[in-house]
Amino acid sequence: MKAGFLTVILLFIFFTVFSAGMPAAHSETLTGSGCSVSNMGYLTELAEDYEKLTGVKMFVRSGGSVVGIEDLRSGKVDFAASCRHRMDADPGDIDFIQVAWDALVFIVHKSNPVDNISLEEVRGIYEGRITNWGQLKGRDLPVMVFISRPQKGHGLSGVETSTKEMILKGKEPVKTQNATFLASTGIVDQMVEKTAGGFATSGFSSAIKRDVKILKVNGVYPDKGKISEHKYPLKRPLFLLLPKNPKPEARKFLDFALSRKGQELISSYGAISLSDVR
Repeated sequence: MKAGFLTVILLFIFFTVFSAGMPAAHSETLTGSGCSVSNMGYLTELAEDYEKLTGVKMFVRSGGSVVGIEDLRSGKVDFAASCRHRMDADPGDIDFIQVAWDALVFIVHKSNPVDNISLEEVRGIYEGRITNWGQLKGRDLPVMVFISRPQKGHGLSGVETSTKEMILKGKEPVKTQNATFLASTGIVDQMVEKTAGGFATSGFSSAIKRDVKILKVNGVYPDKGKISEHKYPLKRPLFLLLPKNPKPEARKFLDFALSRKGQELISSYGAISLSDVR
């Protein structure tokens, strides 16, 4: 009887010591969706690192800023990502909190010999005046324009909103036979990767991780340093979105993204943290 009791005590001590060295079990789960640029640029990796550090199960998917906002509005997700600012039509009970910086960049297929473009030439492409790469001292190939735009009636994507405001002076891209509208920037990037005459506007944070050529703008290449130091134009903010009364764990994740550790991680992924901008 005494031996059996001693065995139980020893087993209790063993499992207590063993479990003390293990990370605490965490039943909390967070879900997020939205901006493809954010997801590719920093959010997927940040969510993975946050899960490793805290044990909170993180599930993040892309689909575009508009999808993220709609998912958050309908309660399908706990947080969302957006690469555009709040619009008048957005729900008033959602907070937009900037967590990083990005910049619009122009991408082409890696085989394209063109390596520089002006903003006026970009406008020429979107207005249908430039339709062949030969007009830009490239090969005799049609310019195949890929544009990120959500389903009809759901507003503009984050990249298209920024393009319209920062480049097209408020105008819409002209719908030509060589213009293709796709559901998200992630799909746009993938199409440029495999289309010899492809052209698109994308976000720096995601474009650097794609198999594409990023063009100089007026002779300035959009690297992290030039964007941070305001030497490259077209800089724009990236946001995380929360409902007015978020789950406590969602608020903790946002706080982590804004913390010194979170900002260091965002920068380490190649994206531009708030602290990178001088």
